[in-house]
Amino acid sequence: MSEPSIARRLERRIILMTRDPEMIRNVEATLEPPWQLVTVTDLEDLGAWNEVLLHRFLLLDLDEVEAFDPLDVIRMLRMEYQINLPVFCFGGDEDIRDEMRLSRADRFFDRDEMLERLPEFLRQYDW
Repeated sequence: MSEPSIARRLERRIILMTRDPEMIRNVEATLEPPWQLVTVTDLEDLGAWNEVLLHRFLLLDLDEVEAFDPLDVIRMLRMEYQINLPVFCFGGDEDIRDEMRLSRADRFFDRDEMLERLPEFLRQYDW
């Protein structure tokens, strides 16, 4: 396995897990170069765990239960890959949020609030 170059490690990429076209458009509209958005519904589409590490954070749609199980995503990330990538969840009801908290998701927002806070997170992870 080859190691990623320094340039790849410095890329500003975020993961958005949703099928919601409006949310995808809104997140894309918030990003400015050099930020890049990677939209998936399966964490494995990103590649091996070391490829997931090349992203700054993950935005996870808790309402997408037909596309993927958010609990499976956080469990794979935290237990299987053993990665502490920040996970910002949006949507969902209190039950799924409680389960996600127990599985070590980081923050929870309503859909609109997630979009409002996104510029703040982009600044925070702009290292």
